[in-house]
Amino acid sequence: MLDIQRIRTETEAVKSSLATVGFAPNIIDRVLELDAQRREMQKEGDILRAELNAASKNIGREKDPAARQALIEAVGTVKSKIKDNEAAVPAVEVELDDLLLNIPNLPLPEVKVGPDDSHNDVVEVYGSAPTFDFEPRPHWELMESLGIIDFERGQKISGSRFYVLRGDGARLQRALITFMLDLHTRQHGYEEVYPPSMVRADCLVGTGNLPKFGDNLYRDHEEDFWWVPTAEVPVTNLYRDEILDGATLPIRHVAYSPCFRREKMSHGKDTRGIKRGHQFDKVELVRFERPEASRAALDELVAHARKVAQLLGLQHRLIKMCTGDLSFVSCIKFDIETWAAGCAEWLEVSSCSLFGDFQARRARIRFKDEDGKNRFVHTLNGSGLALPRVLISVIETYQQADGSIMVPQILRPYMGDQERIVRRGE
Repeated sequence: MLDIQRIRTETEAVKSSLATVGFAPNIIDRVLELDAQRREMQKEGDILRAELNAASKNIGREKDPAARQALIEAVGTVKSKIKDNEAAVPAVEVELDDLLLNIPNLPLPEVKVGPDDSHNDVVEVYGSAPTFDFEPRPHWELMESLGIIDFERGQKISGSRFYVLRGDGARLQRALITFMLDLHTRQHGYEEVYPPSMVRADCLVGTGNLPKFGDNLYRDHEEDFWWVPTAEVPVTNLYRDEILDGATLPIRHVAYSPCFRREKMSHGKDTRGIKRGHQFDKVELVRFERPEASRAALDELVAHARKVAQLLGLQHRLIKMCTGDLSFVSCIKFDIETWAAGCAEWLEVSSCSLFGDFQARRARIRFKDEDGKNRFVHTLNGSGLALPRVLISVIETYQQADGSIMVPQILRPYMGDQERIVRRGE
């Protein structure tokens, strides 16, 4: 959520910035109109309450019955006005809050202005693409031929875009998750947490998923439970409505969770394989930083996510997003994409974002600084990394001519020193 004070004092700058992310800036005019109404109502209410207090005291002092009755009637009139004032304020506040919750974050000045992803910049490509003396195959062919995935039974029990990993397919996925958690906790200094996979609506409001993206989320219609689209939601809300001790910052958490998202926006896309699904696994990095340290923390976060791809021996590239391709909550964002040799395409395996105080204002997460002042923290998050796309890249990168898959060296200790995935019985 944007700071209303910033909207008041930097109106034109805010409008110009919002225009670069494709948001209609005229909504800011309505925000300011409602803000002025609310402040005027609050001022009027304060004046009326002061009149009421004064009149109430005078009633007790007045000895003349007629004058006393007049004061009583005046008090009744003031009380009626206060009641009307209090009844009118909520409608204004509801509309104002709804508008503020649907306004996206403002990009940092360093973010390139551009209308869509075609204007993103490739910062760097790391590593080399794998070479083969045979025609590389896509992961769905490899996995089916090895018997490590079952599309038919996945669709039978849950429908389209679901599958069942079997045998070494499930084992490889589990190895990737454990490897990533160990890397981030033992080498990068993150504390692991295992959060609930269902949250209340106010948690999703805090991270910016609601109200704007409710159609992409799954929920229980009987109770206020929502399935998480990412571990970012429960982990960020660990500190909702809290004032943290500034000495505890930065706070770094890593969490594994299943994730649930509707694929409405990708209807008809990537119908083959496991690139898109309603349920997937992800290891997520979430950080809480002092404002002055948050931009440098983003670069460190990117490096931590990149380290996973590097240790897995995957060719990957870093993309800096332009204004038109930022997420709703990001003020700057980098994507990490790994190369899938069989599909011959780059797959996004991480989005690393700095949100500034945008989420912290929504979730009311503050810290007390050395001067005793309460300030909003800055939040960051990024996948470290996301499955199943990193699984796809591993399988397609390490495929062999005979259809087997070599296990990356870094993962072998997590698979009982297994070197190769072959069809069961071979």
